[in-house]
Amino acid sequence: MKRNIVIAAVTAAALIGGGTATALAVSGDSEGTAPRAADMKVTGAQAQDDDRDDVDGQDDDRDDSAASGSAKVTAADAIAAALKHTPGTAVSADYDDQDGDDRGPAAWEVDVLGSGSTWHSVRIDPANGKVLGSHTEREDDTAEVRAALKGSSVTAQEAAKAAAGKGTVTSVDLDDDGRDKGWDVETHAAGKAEQDWTVDLTTGKVTADTADDADDSNDD
Repeated sequence: MKRNIVIAAVTAAALIGGGTATALAVSGDSEGTAPRAADMKVTGAQAQDDDRDDVDGQDDDRDDSAASGSAKVTAADAIAAALKHTPGTAVSADYDDQDGDDRGPAAWEVDVLGSGSTWHSVRIDPANGKVLGSHTEREDDTAEVRAALKGSSVTAQEAAKAAAGKGTVTSVDLDDDGRDKGWDVETHAAGKAEQDWTVDLTTGKVTADTADDADDSNDD
């Protein structure tokens, strides 16, 4: 269950001529969450930079992984800071390297499930752990998340610490699908590709996520 905001439907005219286009921002999985309108300014120069990145194979995930290695605040620290600001249950933490675009500075984005079906998205400064901002939203999969976490003893923060021995943790996210529920953790180590791990919700055992590796191979 990836809770990152996905930007879609930016018109070609905005990419070519520069200007402001209205895009759809969809939070979470492809099902169950209502889209929200968001304004995104895309200039011609920025579009050319994006094209060069695609040619070089330098996608956003790779940029985020590299940048998070220089962050002073770890994923576990960011989760702790978010929960101190907004009490609840941390369900995901993702490092978002936004330097150089219109959305703001790089930050850890931590999703916290509060009371009822209210979610809080808290942005944490990767340099000093201070809260950069937060907002609330509603999600349709709250019941599934609570069910997956029922009886669990390993938190998102503990999962991040458990996987830290594999490399720099770039994201922690709850997988509430199917029978094998757990924490999905991505790490990045110098000279290696990004790796996916599963942290057990009750034992904290870290195992390689072979399912994701297989999917990546099939995509190639």
